[in-house]
Amino acid sequence: MNSTDFASLIARFGAAATAGDGRALSHLFTEDGVYHDYIYGPHRGREAIADMLENLFHRDAAEYDWTFFDPVCEGDTGYARSLSRFVSTIPEFKGREVVIDGISRFVLKGERIAEYHESVNGGVAQSQLGLAPERMAKVMARWSKRLLGDAEVQAYRAAARARYVGGG
Repeated sequence: MNSTDFASLIARFGAAATAGDGRALSHLFTEDGVYHDYIYGPHRGREAIADMLENLFHRDAAEYDWTFFDPVCEGDTGYARSLSRFVSTIPEFKGREVVIDGISRFVLKGERIAEYHESVNGGVAQSQLGLAPERMAKVMARWSKRLLGDAEVQAYRAAARARYVGGG
């Protein structure tokens, strides 16, 4: 995919997410595509991705906006910086505005997304919501467990340990 096509793809991605249009978002993915969300976890397949957007994202957030900046694409991998904003509809946090900055990685297959990954500082979002420190610690521990349980992360850790122990 070239840079212009990738920029168009992520503009459609942000617009579909903002509109809460699960069908439009999910059809940007391959049929077995995976959306790795830092809050809701991984969702595989178009039906699951559409459901996540409509029944999780937009259940918990009003006035949602997601905009991407600085897209870069090389072969089958694309990256972009993003800002997103919402007003919480979760009863205990109702009405609190949250702004999140992030970096997204898109694994591409043809003209579609095979995998979506995001990196954000969820602690900043939790602070804006007003989560108690003890609850933030529980959430961060769950995210840490998910990260450390990932096969790619485990392989990286083993290789890094071997380089350190081996001196090279």
